[in-house]
Amino acid sequence: MTRAICFTIAVVSLCTCGADWLRFRGLDGAGASSGTPPVKWSKSKDVTWSIDTPGRGVSSPVIVDGRVILTANEGVKQNRLLVVAYSEKTGELLWRREFWATGRTATHPTSAVAAPSPASDGERIYAFYSSNDLICLDLDGNLQWYRGLAHDYPKAGNDVGMAASPLVVDNTVVVQIENQGDSFAASLDKRTGETKWRVKRPAMANWSSPIAMPSSDRKKYTVLLQSGTGLTAHDPQTGAQVWEYKQPCQTVSSASTAPGLVYLPSNGLTVLSVPDDSNSPEIVWESNRVNPNPASPVIGDDRVYALSRAGVVTCADRSNGDILWQQRLRGTFWATPVLANGHLYAVNQDGRVFVVDARSKTKAKIAFDFETGEGILASPAVAGDSLYIRSATKLWKISSN
Repeated sequence: MTRAICFTIAVVSLCTCGADWLRFRGLDGAGASSGTPPVKWSKSKDVTWSIDTPGRGVSSPVIVDGRVILTANEGVKQNRLLVVAYSEKTGELLWRREFWATGRTATHPTSAVAAPSPASDGERIYAFYSSNDLICLDLDGNLQWYRGLAHDYPKAGNDVGMAASPLVVDNTVVVQIENQGDSFAASLDKRTGETKWRVKRPAMANWSSPIAMPSSDRKKYTVLLQSGTGLTAHDPQTGAQVWEYKQPCQTVSSASTAPGLVYLPSNGLTVLSVPDDSNSPEIVWESNRVNPNPASPVIGDDRVYALSRAGVVTCADRSNGDILWQQRLRGTFWATPVLANGHLYAVNQDGRVFVVDARSKTKAKIAFDFETGEGILASPAVAGDSLYIRSATKLWKISSN
């Protein structure tokens, strides 16, 4: 088991590279990047640009092929859905597309219809909304297809809003639409938007996002669906259930994965081992002291990080769950932090950014904090040497160069 975990850590360390940030929480949905954003900055020196953003939205930005993609919504009823693209270099608006929502647009006042983060496969953009509308555009903003899933399943939705981000895996787009009504997960062909499979899910509100678990050689993936009743694993092509873990899970934070391993927000944090040839997960360790909620766990190198709503960062050994250090930040936190350049970048809901030196094995320290002056619920993104932060009305690029 120890050798397998060490191999997994090495693979993850090698594969968290790349200049783009294509989905919620980055390449593997682990919240880690090999990028090198600045550890300290000032508004006059290192803020490359900050631009006003339209409408409302709490979704995270994605960065693909020189474009920063953002979703938002406008209108009294939040029923105008926006996808906007900005130049990664200058912040200039490249294009803006608008659509009408076909499903419910009521949300909690702190949320928005543009709560799910978009995803990309490097060629297209998949923008999903609380109204259960899924829009596919090419990188120049040309519409490829549009699915109003509420039209097909009108009882799907809840009055405080949906938030699960889409997952692009194996030529499909997976959406998780769990609520007190018509609750399901579905896979759509990423080129045509046609439904490939649909599975029923527990009829309860859930905001966790689908996650892909790679095989040891990263050539195959399993789709993981997390809910309040447990975790299920599915074949991405057919939707067939491969295995199940029946323990209550968090319904806001989402799991993180590595080849053969799942870092599951359950009983604090539970780490499951699922080898390629297995259909029965085994517990590696669990700890109620490592408790990511509502933020999702962040994994990188030989550690796992958990941020609580009260602002306590817990760093634990990935192999056994032993606590290495804890650091208290100020404020209330909803957004998942990102790990890059040996530091955790965490933003509280009042708009303060904390940069925590995560390199020590025994003690952490706050290396820097920065006040944006605006509320923040979206998780940051990292691409290359730049950090991207979406606040209530602005999008920030903070860069080393």
